[in-house]
Order: sequence, then C-alpha cells, then structure tokens
Amino acid sequence: MEQNKSSNVVWHHATVTRERREALNGHRSVMLWFTGLSGAGKSTLAHAVEEHLYQNGCRTFTFDGDNVRHGLCSNLGFSDEDRVENIRRVGEMAKLFLEAGVIALTAFISPFRSDREKVRSLVPHGEFLEIYCRCTLEICEERDVKGLYKRARAGEIKNFTGISSPYEEPEDPELVVDTGGLSLQDSVTKVVELLHERGVIGQGEH
Repeated sequence: MEQNKSSNVVWHHATVTRERREALNGHRSVMLWFTGLSGAGKSTLAHAVEEHLYQNGCRTFTFDGDNVRHGLCSNLGFSDEDRVENIRRVGEMAKLFLEAGVIALTAFISPFRSDREKVRSLVPHGEFLEIYCRCTLEICEERDVKGLYKRARAGEIKNFTGISSPYEEPEDPELVVDTGGLSLQDSVTKVVELLHERGVIGQGEH
C-alpha cells in the first residue's frame, strides 16, 4: 500500500455522520460496481437502475467510465498502470459518496480483479456490490456502438480490452446479469431485487 504523502494533516470528525444522512435519505448507501466488456451494457444498465431509484425517491449518483475520463481522470491513458490508477481514483471518489449517504453506481470495464478487490477493501463488508454484466465478446463486437472494436481489430487502438488487453471475469460477484440476453427492464429488476435483499432500500421501493 502506498504511503500517504500528505503530512501534518489530522482527520476531522464531523457531527453530521453517514448514519444521519442515511436516515434523512430513507435508505442505506452502497456502491454498485458494474463491470464487463465494452459494449456489454454497463452504462445503460447503471443509468436505468439510477432512473428507477430516483423515481422511487432515492439519492443516487452514477460514475460513468467515459465521463470520468473527461475530468477526474483526464490525464490518464489506457496502459495497465493508468487503468489501475483510474479505478483507484474512482473507488476513492465513490467511497466519499457512500459517506454522503448516496447510492453510488459505477460503470467501468475495470478489467483486473485485483483492482476491483482493492476498491472492495476500501469500504466495510457488504457495501461493495459487484455486478457482472455478462455478455460475450461476439455480441459486444456485433453491437460495437462506438465503433471501437472495429478500430481495435484494425490496430488503431492499443490496449483494448477483449482484443489486445485481457478482461478478468469476476470469480464471485454479488450478481451476474446476462446483458447479452436479458431485456433492459429484466436486468434492472435483478439489480433492484439485490438491493431489497441486502436491505439497501425498502420493499416499497420497487
């Protein structure tokens, strides 16, 4: 673990705690980590789940892989080292949103198991829910919404996950959603059911 380079700093304990924020919001905060290949439907599912939760009065925020690289991670490329740092930053940011009492949804390829496990270790047990958007490479390539697979196959994009860079499937995720076969609504339902089971939201929020 890297040593903190900030010296002479002391953690300030606030009077408005996470528990008080959660009580005000009427639900628990949790980190939903959507992972899968490019084109697997991570962002689509995360935003659809967020819309459902918002309609039911939940406080939410979605961190989208592409959007984050326009700001927080705009100085990072796609080397293995930069991918690791990208996920580290997102994990730390999402952790802050948990402290704010918010349901934090993240949609990132996050290809390496070790990186996902590092984010899991940032929060208490049960507060990191890994959701594997399972979709075959063939289907993702057929979709190729952004035209990235075609460019990767042509050698125009280096370090492209699934083509020239590996994707390590989750070994024991909290939820597997077959985004290659399920409808979007059925996929949303599976995620919402998980939140009910874990006591994040009440039974009235469905």
